[in-house]
Amino acid sequence: MKAFMDKDFLLDTETAKKLYHEHAEKMPIIDYHCHLQPKEIYEDKKFRNLAEVWLGAGDRYGDHYKWRALRARGYEEDSISGPDDDYKKYLQFTESMPYFVGNPLYHWSHLEMRRYFGIEEIINAGNAKVIWDKANKVLETLTAREMMYKFNVKTVCTTDDPVDSLEWHKKMNGDPTLKVKVRPAFRPDKAINAELSWFKDWVNKLAEVTGKPVKDLKGLCSALADRIKFFDEMGSKLSDHALDVVRYAPATYEEADAVFRKAMKGGTITEEEQDKYKGYILVFLGREYAKYGWVQQYHIGALRNNSKSMLEKIGPDTGYDAIEDAVYMEKLSALLGELDRDGSLPKTILYCLNPRDNYALTVLAGCFQKEGVKGRVQVGTAWWFLDQLDGMRQNLETLMQTGLIAQSVGMLTDSRSFLAYPRHEYYRRLLCRMLGELVESGQYPESELDTLGRIVEDVCYNNAKDYFGF
Repeated sequence: MKAFMDKDFLLDTETAKKLYHEHAEKMPIIDYHCHLQPKEIYEDKKFRNLAEVWLGAGDRYGDHYKWRALRARGYEEDSISGPDDDYKKYLQFTESMPYFVGNPLYHWSHLEMRRYFGIEEIINAGNAKVIWDKANKVLETLTAREMMYKFNVKTVCTTDDPVDSLEWHKKMNGDPTLKVKVRPAFRPDKAINAELSWFKDWVNKLAEVTGKPVKDLKGLCSALADRIKFFDEMGSKLSDHALDVVRYAPATYEEADAVFRKAMKGGTITEEEQDKYKGYILVFLGREYAKYGWVQQYHIGALRNNSKSMLEKIGPDTGYDAIEDAVYMEKLSALLGELDRDGSLPKTILYCLNPRDNYALTVLAGCFQKEGVKGRVQVGTAWWFLDQLDGMRQNLETLMQTGLIAQSVGMLTDSRSFLAYPRHEYYRRLLCRMLGELVESGQYPESELDTLGRIVEDVCYNNAKDYFGF
């Protein structure tokens, strides 16, 4: 029987051990998509205890993976995401840990305790007090920035609304003590989702921020172009879109402008109108990104806020999302093709939340490559519900067999937690395991092990550094 999560955890072959310990383990981290709060990084937040940093502050902002598992255990919501006693919430989590068997939370949580706090105890009710005391002692000096330094994080890209002042980014850009480069990422979902009730209010806010009237689609595009320029000046190199369901149809300016005006009057936007308006805006934005050499990210396939009772009780984005099963490949192809037609397709990373789409998305990405650019359009790492062993393995195998794993920009956390960086280790161990299997089964020559080591280092760090231009 193997020891539990020892130094060779997941590394089943000698080749895998060599690739990980000699190559992957030493590489820095670029976390090019996350939901960390810039204010907490700038202020170098000191967490009050293990419950706050591990589970959330009690303000409905925290680790959705952990919350969903605790909900499945039947606990009260206020003792999961809400204002209940910290130690009570912590005890519920540690008592539940043995019941997370087979869930990535079991591995992630133990990695978090070991890598951040040096705690080797198995997480369970019997060890709860010991773990609590040890971790809280470490947290006296382990601040938000120190958590990033501990994992040699070089760059972090936050997720920022176009109307955001980026005040914390400005302060970080002028802070010589900060050892991590923190860049904003442009997230214009609210400009795209014209069918939603708050669209008009957001557009008015955009007009206020830019000092320009936004009375028509031309005004909206001009204001968005201004904000892209501002984000670029603040160090942004990429955008991010939660497309959920891909919308696209060819549209004239007049057709898209009519939809915009209708939305501003509070009218009901049909699916056909969504296709035309969203398609027009996405093409416009893609062309703007290309001017600045940005990378655009499309996150596809979320079915959001499914529990209407909990949406009403605690609000959106609190862990009640699921996997969409809409068919979208033809529209995505048309969208990318329209940008590609005149050479305006920027570097693009595609993420799917439905594992059904892995092959179709990876093959489609291969249709839009460009001379002189490695992996111009590529499929990103397994995302959200899929960033567990099975989901990541399927994602990597698909990329190996129908694309090029050697060009991948690797892992990201997509997390709200400063304790999420061991997920890079989890991904890297699996990557080395899979590559090691190819060598040891005779599917890749041992004589090319040096090349394989370079590929591992590239996927872990170098590719992202070059791809984003960091």
